[in-house]
Amino acid sequence: MLVAGIVSEYNPFHNGHAALVSETRKAGATHVAAVMSGNFVQRGEPAILSKWARTRQALENGVDLVVELPLPWALAGAEKFAYGGVALLDAMGIDLLSFGSECGRTEDLYKAERALGSGELREKIRSELKSGATFAKARQNAVAGLFDEETAELLSEPNNILGIEYLKALRRLNSGIEPFTVRRVGAAHDAQASEGFVASASQIRRMMRSGEDFSPLMPLSCAETARREIRAGNAPADLALIERAVLAKLRTMGPDRFAALPDISEGLENRVYAAVRRAGGLEEAYSLIKSKRYTHARIRRIILSAFLGLDASMSAGIPPYLRILGFNQRGTEILHSMKGRAALPVITNSSDIFSLDKNGKNMLELENRATDLYALCMPKIAPCGLDRTTGIISISSFD
Repeated sequence: MLVAGIVSEYNPFHNGHAALVSETRKAGATHVAAVMSGNFVQRGEPAILSKWARTRQALENGVDLVVELPLPWALAGAEKFAYGGVALLDAMGIDLLSFGSECGRTEDLYKAERALGSGELREKIRSELKSGATFAKARQNAVAGLFDEETAELLSEPNNILGIEYLKALRRLNSGIEPFTVRRVGAAHDAQASEGFVASASQIRRMMRSGEDFSPLMPLSCAETARREIRAGNAPADLALIERAVLAKLRTMGPDRFAALPDISEGLENRVYAAVRRAGGLEEAYSLIKSKRYTHARIRRIILSAFLGLDASMSAGIPPYLRILGFNQRGTEILHSMKGRAALPVITNSSDIFSLDKNGKNMLELENRATDLYALCMPKIAPCGLDRTTGIISISSFD
C-alpha cells in the first residue's frame, strides 16, 4: 500500500487534475488522498462549487479520500497554504506528495528551495521591496542577483512557486514524505483560453458563470455534478451576491482590527480602512487598495478574511484536526491505516467536536460560520447549518 497525497483546491476538478491523479498512480501509488480547500479559496473568493460537490468530483475521478484544509490555511498565500496542506498529509502518514509544476523536475525545485533559505537573500529581498516591487518580483530579482537567472525563472511560474513551498514545508516538518512532481501541461494557471481539452480552472469558472459549455474541459461525471449544482441554484457561488453585506461588516471595523488580519503589513490596514469606507462596491475597494506592491489575490484575501472573522494568529501552527469530507472504498483503507497512527484527531461527524481541544473546537466553529456565509453566496440562498447537516460523501465504487 503506497499512499500519495495531493494538496488541492479543485475549483473545479478538471482534466488537468485528472491527469495528475493518473500520473501519480503510474508512479506507483495504490491510493490517493487529497487535502482540499473548503468553501473559500486562495484567490480570496468563494469556491465556484461547494466543498461537497467538489469532493464528489474528486472521488469519482481517481481520488480516494478527501480531507478539508481549514479556512485560515485555505485563505492564505502560497507559503501557508502549502504548509497547512503538507502538515495534514504528514499527520496522516502519507508516503508520497504529488504535485504539478511548470518545470517538472524536483531537483530544480530543491535548488530553488535551498536558494530561498539563504540569509543573504532575505536582506536582498528587503532591498528590492523598498523599490516598490511586489514580494514575488522582489524575491525573483534577488535570486537572479545572488544565484542565477535559471533558478530565478522558476519563481515566475505559480505552480513552481507552490512546489517550492511544498518542499520547504517538508523540510520544516522534518517529514519523511517523498516529493514527486509532474510537468504541468495545457493552459497556463490563469489563462482564458484552453489548449485542447485542458483549460485553466479560471477559464472554466468564467465559462460556468457565462453559461458556456464547459463539458469538454472536465471529466464527464464532473460536468454532470456541476450542471446539477447549477440547476439546483447552488452554483456558481459569487461574493458579488453579498457585496453590500461584506462592505457593511468592514465599515464597522477600525484600523486596529484590520491590522490583526492575515496578509497585513507596513500600514496596509490604513489603506484598507479608508478604501472600504469610500468604495461603492468590492471591485472599487480592491482598486483603491491596489498598488504595485500588493497583488489582487492578496487584497481579495484580506477583504474576505475580514468578513469571515479571521486573524493572523489562527494559522500560526499546523491545522488542529483531520476533517474527512468524503471517501470511496479505497479511501476506507486509508482511514483504517490511519487508526492509531494519525498525529491529529480525525473528524468524521459533528459529535467528534467533543474530542477536540479548545483550539480545535474554535477552528471547527469558524468553519461552520464560514459555510453559513457561503450559503448566502449561492444563487439560491441555502439555510444555515450545512456543515452540521451535510454528511460525508461516500462513493461505493471506484475505477
